[in-house]
Amino acid sequence: MDVLVDPDEVQAKTFHWKREGVRIGLVPTMGFLHEGHLSLIRIAREKADKVVLSLFVNPTQFGPDEDLDRYPTSVERDLECCRKEGVDMVFMPKPHAMYAEDSSVSIVEKSLSRGLCGLSRPVHFGGVLTVVAKLFNICLPDIAVFGEKDAQQIRLIRRMVRDLNFPVEILSGPIVREEDGVAMSSRNANLSPEARAQAPWIRKSLLAVEEGVLAGERDVEKLKTQAKQVLSKATLGELDYLEFVDDETLVPVDKVAESRILVAIAVQFPGARLIDNIVITNASN
Repeated sequence: MDVLVDPDEVQAKTFHWKREGVRIGLVPTMGFLHEGHLSLIRIAREKADKVVLSLFVNPTQFGPDEDLDRYPTSVERDLECCRKEGVDMVFMPKPHAMYAEDSSVSIVEKSLSRGLCGLSRPVHFGGVLTVVAKLFNICLPDIAVFGEKDAQQIRLIRRMVRDLNFPVEILSGPIVREEDGVAMSSRNANLSPEARAQAPWIRKSLLAVEEGVLAGERDVEKLKTQAKQVLSKATLGELDYLEFVDDETLVPVDKVAESRILVAIAVQFPGARLIDNIVITNASN
């Protein structure tokens, strides 16, 4: 397994692979790998000849009061996980290698990023899209795999690929959960034991929405009320948002109908902000 830090060296190697007809799969990560990340590696392995995984805590997607300095890291363990999963190349650049001191170009999305996480993290998605675009240009993937936990992110990346004509197929991997239902996240490591014990109420609140829909409820406000009653048991958590939006446009809806509806939630606990979601499909009126 190659472990490279120089973007030019990575690009030269992946360009050589491309000339040989090798199909490249990319798994972008910020490290502190868990089973969710490993499931994405396995998808890439099935769909590509070579797998590149990036380990890069991207500073441009963190706001000034966010957790950049506290984001968990475990480089040696991450590299060992990559070896075991058969990753061909790990790209782990330093920030100065990705962003010139006078860097002045970035990607701005003007529609899908307005709501959900975009409201409370206004610089986040500009940083995400810019670094993903850079990774596409450096690693030259045919496919790239992202987790469905970051629902808004993957929809934004698909829009960027469409609008800017990146020759990359975007694949998604399902949310991988702990035994108690908590969506796996690197940030879970920053939770106190008390907060971690309350984190399952996020998933339970989403399950309350599913149960309400199955029982025939279609009014979004009533479904939100049911979910918030469940979530209220997480006394250490502060609800950032609980939104019902069209699964493609991310426009809020007030009724659950036959279209695909994304139900997305974000909760701020001491130490970490957690997100989760479900997609409601084929609900009859």
